[in-house]
Amino acid sequence: MTLLNASNVSFAYGDRAVLPDVSLELFAGEVVSLLGPNGSGKSTLLRVLLGTLRAANGAISWNGRDLRAWPRRALARFVAYLPQSPVADDEETVTDVLRKGRAPYWGSFGLESEHDLQVVSQVATQLQLHDLLRRPMAELSGGQRQRVFIGRCLVQEPKALLLDEPNTYLDLRHQVELGMLLKSLSRDRGIAVLMASHDINLAAAMSDRLVLLSNGSVAANGAPAEVLRPAVFGEVYGLPLRRVEPVPGGIPLLHPELMLQSIRHGA
Repeated sequence: MTLLNASNVSFAYGDRAVLPDVSLELFAGEVVSLLGPNGSGKSTLLRVLLGTLRAANGAISWNGRDLRAWPRRALARFVAYLPQSPVADDEETVTDVLRKGRAPYWGSFGLESEHDLQVVSQVATQLQLHDLLRRPMAELSGGQRQRVFIGRCLVQEPKALLLDEPNTYLDLRHQVELGMLLKSLSRDRGIAVLMASHDINLAAAMSDRLVLLSNGSVAANGAPAEVLRPAVFGEVYGLPLRRVEPVPGGIPLLHPELMLQSIRHGA
C-alpha cells in the first residue's frame, strides 16, 4: 500500500535550488533511509514532504490525498516527524513531553482518555523510559533526550514516521535497539519509516530500501544490496570507496579506500 507519493517535487531557498526534481514513494511496512552528504537536501525534503516547507512544483500525496487537502490535526495523526534538533522546556518532565504526542487526539478541553495514558505507558516501556518519567528534561543526557523525542513521535500512533537523524546522541546499543524497534513497527503494524541518516552501513543494516540524494536529486534508490555500489556512492561523497561483503549473500558494507589502505599498512 502506497502511503506517500511525491512526484517531480522541487524547492528553493530564494534563488538557491535545493531540490531540483525529486520523485519518491513510501510504502506501508517498509523502512527507508535517506542518505547523502551535508547539503544534499535530506532535511529539506522531509520538511517539504510534511508541508512545513511548501514545494515550488510537483505533487505530494499521503494515503492518496493531496498534502494541501490534509487538515493539520488529521495529518499529525497520520505522520509523525522528528526534526534534527528537537526541543523541549528544561522543566518539562519526560511524561510531559511524551503526552504531547497525544495532542492530535485530545478533545476540546485537552482531556486525556484512558487510551492516551495506555499509549504513553506502552511507548515508555518500548524505549526503556519508565525510570525517567518523572525526571525533568534538563537532567537527561543527550541520548536519553533523543529517546524521549522519538517516543513522542511513537505516541502519536502514526501510519508513517519521518525521522531526521534519529540516531543523534544515541550510543551503539541504543542505535541497534532503535533499528530493531523500527523494523518491528514496520513489520508488525505496517508503519512506514523514512529517516535521514549519515551512517551508510548502519542505515543499510536496518533498512529495506536506500535513497541516495546528490545535490537535491535522487542518485540511487533500491534495496541495500542493489544500490551500495562504490562508483555511485564514491562519486556522490567525493572519495574512493570499497564494497565489502562480510557474509556471502548478506548486506554489504562500504568503506573508504584510504582507511582500508591505512589499516593494511599499519598507519
